[in-house]
Amino acid sequence: MNKIKSLDDLRKMKQSLEHGMNIREKSNSPESLVQIRVAMATCGIAAGARTIMNTLIEKIEKEKIPAVVTQGGCMGYCYAEPTLEVRVPGKDPVVFGNVDTQVAIDILDKYVLNGELLDGIIPTNYLTINEQK
Repeated sequence: MNKIKSLDDLRKMKQSLEHGMNIREKSNSPESLVQIRVAMATCGIAAGARTIMNTLIEKIEKEKIPAVVTQGGCMGYCYAEPTLEVRVPGKDPVVFGNVDTQVAIDILDKYVLNGELLDGIIPTNYLTINEQK
């Protein structure tokens, strides 16, 4: 453990510990939270997914939105990268394509917080294993 040499060091340590606690608390009941998965395969990263993910995390932490952001692999929508899958509790997941930082903020403000649908939704064209029976 690092020695604390100044008040600034103490503040940084407090902030780091609070951030770690926040992540652990959210992981205890993820199904009760909005879950946002950012496609971070090679094509997603090349299209700017890392910037989108950072934008979402910053806004969620700043405004204390009850959501968790995770990174995922390829969703098969390379033509529409960066893509996000948003799971609001009690609703079917929605995949948004061609997301930039402003669209990511709009997704949080309009879809997640107010339930408004936005342009850029990629239609579901797949079935899960259970749905195929």
